[in-house]
Amino acid sequence: MANILLQPFEFEFFRNGTLVAVIVGGLCGLIGVYIVLRGMSYIGHGLSHAIFGGAVVSFVMGWNFYLGAGLWGFLAAVLINQTVRRTKINADAAIGVITTASFAIGVALISRYRRFTQSFDAALFGNILGVTSRDLWVVLGVAALIVVVIFFLYKQLLFVTFDIEVAKVHGVKTDWIDTFFALLLASTLIVSMQILGVTLIAAALVIPAISARLLTDSFNQMIILSIVIGASTGFVGMYFSFYIDIASGASIVLLQAGVFGLALILSSLRKRAAQRLMHTHL
Repeated sequence: MANILLQPFEFEFFRNGTLVAVIVGGLCGLIGVYIVLRGMSYIGHGLSHAIFGGAVVSFVMGWNFYLGAGLWGFLAAVLINQTVRRTKINADAAIGVITTASFAIGVALISRYRRFTQSFDAALFGNILGVTSRDLWVVLGVAALIVVVIFFLYKQLLFVTFDIEVAKVHGVKTDWIDTFFALLLASTLIVSMQILGVTLIAAALVIPAISARLLTDSFNQMIILSIVIGASTGFVGMYFSFYIDIASGASIVLLQAGVFGLALILSSLRKRAAQRLMHTHL
């Protein structure tokens, strides 16, 4: 029985993929808290599509994937932010126009250079078979850097997340904080692409954070819960994907959806218990 349970770990690609899934899951859980509380859930979906365009351009031009796609995603995030700030265009409209145009560039290039189509199926849907030791170290390095940046900008990010006007009054440079956060988000999306694929990254960013929000009103507890949900579903989702023979990204996101369902039920039960207690005291 033990041999059967440990069988997947005999393969290097599975060990690498599982470690990356755990790191990426926890990282998405961390960044997702700020995205959900700032009402930016749609930008995760949009930027993942924008980065797909950057990934295709990087491949065609022969650039380093992480550098090219990361720079493209960062510029797209800054462009969205500046468009909203300097024009009358709403955030959802700006995200829709800029990220869809970027995605269309990727599709156009793929249709022009058809030999790349198979490679970018992996970018769309994720591919654990393509995770190498080099990818693992890149993901680990990026995740560590993001955690360090959030640690040092914790108070500023907290201020901007809950009340940007008050943050400005207290001297917080909100434009710079937004720019740094755009860079953190783009970096998270880049390292998540190999496991989750473009089509599922947004779900992995939002679902753990929303589930955590249903379970607690404490910001610090929400961060911890979201990270734990993201990392644990990354591990278990990879394990299931091996035995069920389905895409790793789909397995992870479906598991997260199940956790969300449980969180929803627990939240509802807790509210009913609180209401009954209130009626009892009345």
